[in-house]
Amino acid sequence: MTVNLSSIGMREGQHYESIITSQNNDKKANAAPIGIICKSENEILCRIFKGSNTLNNIEKQNEFVFNITQNPLYFTLSTIGNLEEKYFEYNDNRAFLKDSEAYVKCTVNSIKEGIKNNDPIRKSEIGIITATVTEIIKNKKYVQAPNRGFYSLIESLINFTRINIVDKQQQDYYIGRFRESERVINKVGNEEQKKAIDLLKNTIKEKGYEV
Repeated sequence: MTVNLSSIGMREGQHYESIITSQNNDKKANAAPIGIICKSENEILCRIFKGSNTLNNIEKQNEFVFNITQNPLYFTLSTIGNLEEKYFEYNDNRAFLKDSEAYVKCTVNSIKEGIKNNDPIRKSEIGIITATVTEIIKNKKYVQAPNRGFYSLIESLINFTRINIVDKQQQDYYIGRFRESERVINKVGNEEQKKAIDLLKNTIKEKGYEV
């Protein structure tokens, strides 16, 4: 069977939000929200902070799964701590998330050391992982991998519809949020999202706001 990431809405060169599930030597499952870059139809790249359980597990097992899900609870729980065992299921001894829209099995090609220079607090050591997709399991007929740029655009559009009816303090807040959304979209968004945020920026300027 041909493996192609476009079947879950991923396009080459684009950045998507996922939850990676990995296991330690005792097969205890771990979950962490990690951005995934689609390198080709069957290859991905991700950057994971040194010292994390996820990177440690991947280095030892040479494999992992990334889960496509829109479940906000999964993203929240895996950010603030690890998910309880009740949230995991297993296929071929690999952990994945229950009720995920799809999960993708990956085998590591390489792990390179790197430095994340654009960390807002400090430079951080990372592992840069490239991996081959070996299997895609879709639990729903239609699956779309979430992209952070899209949600940032939607927030900006909502704020735009309100900017003329709020006070100066709230207007300044909306402008600040727009600048952050523009930064995110220019970093991880696709060309359509970049064109859209640029169009919105010009419209905001025409209304007399400085962005």
